[in-house]
Amino acid sequence: MGKLRHIAITVPDVHKAAAFYMEAFGLKKVGQTDHSLASGVYLTDGVVNLALLHYKTDEAAGSRGRDFTGLHHIGFWVDDAHEARKQVEAAGANWWMGEPPKVDGGAFYEVKFHDPNGVVFDISTSGWTGASKDVVPKESAESTDAAPTKATA
Repeated sequence: MGKLRHIAITVPDVHKAAAFYMEAFGLKKVGQTDHSLASGVYLTDGVVNLALLHYKTDEAAGSRGRDFTGLHHIGFWVDDAHEARKQVEAAGANWWMGEPPKVDGGAFYEVKFHDPNGVVFDISTSGWTGASKDVVPKESAESTDAAPTKATA
């Protein structure tokens, strides 16, 4: 149903955190934001979007508040937000904020929920900058048609 394609971490300094993840793991910067809810830098490994966020208000940050540092939420790229909402709510999720557009025009949005343990996640049909919805894994060397070789002593 959904593909994990977004991880959001709240940090005190988004640019310092971005520099670390780019140097340590080779992630690429694909965007940044500074709006009324949060400032942020968006990185990617080519499949998953990593959002480094600093929320400006406690209300925007949720129950942990704007000074919390750590994993804030994860996001799933889904085919149909209305069907996904029915499915996650039937499984025990509680809606927190956001709504998909009435007509899917490709606009970015997130619909946020709390899972039964209170963990925040969101769903989107438009995905996140730098994320890839469908990924085809590379074939491993072990799956080739070559005959096995015998080790010699």
